[in-house]
Amino acid sequence: MRKISTARLIVAMVSIFFLNLVAQGQSRQELLGQIENKRAELQTLQEKFLAPSDGDRSAFSEFLKQPNTGLVRLLPRESFGEVPDKPSKLTIRGGGAYYSFVRLTHEYGYGSDIELEQNHLRAGFAGADYGIMTMIDEVPLENVTSDLSPVAFLLGYTPPTEEPEVRQEQRLFLYAGKMIDGLTYRGRLPVKVNGTYLLRSISFYNSDVLVAIRIVRKDSDDSLIIAWKLLQKFPKPELIRSTASR
Repeated sequence: MRKISTARLIVAMVSIFFLNLVAQGQSRQELLGQIENKRAELQTLQEKFLAPSDGDRSAFSEFLKQPNTGLVRLLPRESFGEVPDKPSKLTIRGGGAYYSFVRLTHEYGYGSDIELEQNHLRAGFAGADYGIMTMIDEVPLENVTSDLSPVAFLLGYTPPTEEPEVRQEQRLFLYAGKMIDGLTYRGRLPVKVNGTYLLRSISFYNSDVLVAIRIVRKDSDDSLIIAWKLLQKFPKPELIRSTASR
């Protein structure tokens, strides 16, 4: 009898153990489902937070009907992005401070074309990538065509492929800049509301584009609403690395 009672006790204990495992597994599965739901909710909230207002979209409704155009919001990196001793307020990589006119995403990564930081627009962020920007005052985006000399210059610009020359161009446009026909071309320019900019963004192995950008307005959190028009997409640039860097 004792052997039967002991066996029954063991069976009962094993049953309870496995029941607890099943219950625990179900609970963890439920938690995973909740996490996935929360992630989807968070993604939706972030997309709404990054989106231009209905008023912005209404004001540019006709413009947005044209091909290769868009309207985006850029968040200042120092306030929303990941900076030293301060985590990003958003889960999206880059905190909404970046945008790619090719991938059509705020997420920072290969081919990001523009950044907002410290009331400046900047291009060229990783490796040998660099950007060339100039401001053409308050020219409407509809009037930005190849007939304008700065557009013609950027359309005709051929980026170097040898790494030493690429690095030289990168430093030139990021720091000193270049003056051509009275306009300064740099990789970083101050924000001017209602200002129209031209950007040639060169990301090796990823993309090379010429974009016209107009800063529509600055919001109360210092984010910018930007209308843009893709003027030209060039072949992906290749980088011939120097022997020392191989």
